[in-house]
Amino acid sequence: MSDKPDLSEVEKFDQRRLRKTNTQEKNTLPSQETIEQEKAACQEKS
Repeated sequence: MSDKPDLSEVEKFDQRRLRKTNTQEKNTLPSQETIEQEKAACQEKS
């Protein structure tokens, strides 16, 4: 067995067959206001 991976399939791959996709951020970071509200809620419970 060889230590090098078999790249024959990668060499044959045709990038022109790929379709263009548009990505959208789905997991946005919370705003500073939201963070402050959650901190206040946690302190009220303690």
